[in-house]
Amino acid sequence: MAVIDLGTSVLAMRRQRQLYSFGAVLLVVAMMAWGYSEANELNSGSFLTGLTKFFDYPSEIVIEAWDLGLFGLLGLMWHFFPALIETLNIAFVATIIGGFLAMGLSFASTRNLDVWPPLIPVTRRVMDVMRAFPELVIALFLIFLLGSSPIPAMIAVAFHTAGALGKLFSEVNENIDRKPIEGLKAVGGNWIQRIRFAVMPQVAPNYLSYFLLRLEINVRASAILGFVGAGGIGSELRRSIGWGQGAGDDTAALFLLLFLAIIIIDQTSSYLRARLTGAARH
Repeated sequence: MAVIDLGTSVLAMRRQRQLYSFGAVLLVVAMMAWGYSEANELNSGSFLTGLTKFFDYPSEIVIEAWDLGLFGLLGLMWHFFPALIETLNIAFVATIIGGFLAMGLSFASTRNLDVWPPLIPVTRRVMDVMRAFPELVIALFLIFLLGSSPIPAMIAVAFHTAGALGKLFSEVNENIDRKPIEGLKAVGGNWIQRIRFAVMPQVAPNYLSYFLLRLEINVRASAILGFVGAGGIGSELRRSIGWGQGAGDDTAALFLLLFLAIIIIDQTSSYLRARLTGAARH
């Protein structure tokens, strides 16, 4: 009799829990619907109305670029080419600086490289902080301090790159063969010599592969940072898009220029990474 009462009690509690869960889901859905309607009323136009006009602006860009003609579009692309070079310079310099910082951070955060043990967790937390803040947030803060120029963008991208690559490099370090390190240590090699002659030959291909991959990412990040006043092709895109109708040919030229540059960089980096890893031989 007691067993039957216990089973009935368990079933009742299960039904009650399911009822509470169903009620909580309904409450969340109702709050989301209410929040959407309130936000939609505060907008100048409703979401559905804007959705019907989604392709109006892209079609204007295509029409204005078509009216300009091929040679006119190529002329505009040549006109904006210096802005692209500025964006590429930001990405290249930031990646180089961030890459060298990442190497130092990775060596200081790897357990099997005979590093002073208390230094390892400190370095890893530093890299966590560097990865936690997006480039856009860092760039906005630096632009407020230093003014609008490519320098804040370069610092922001390099800062984030150091944290991201440092994490990847440290994982590469953890998978190396320690026999060369032990051999150099046995014959009296100091720590720098062990890193140079025993570690670097093992990790250099992976380091360069990750470096090239990060370069691709930083080119896109540098273009985006131009929208917040960091210079380069992003600033030109912000200007042309802000003008709206009548600047579609500029916007089309900038999109094509950035698209072609990213394709070239991606293909070049992919080819170099394949050569490094030996994939091009197969």
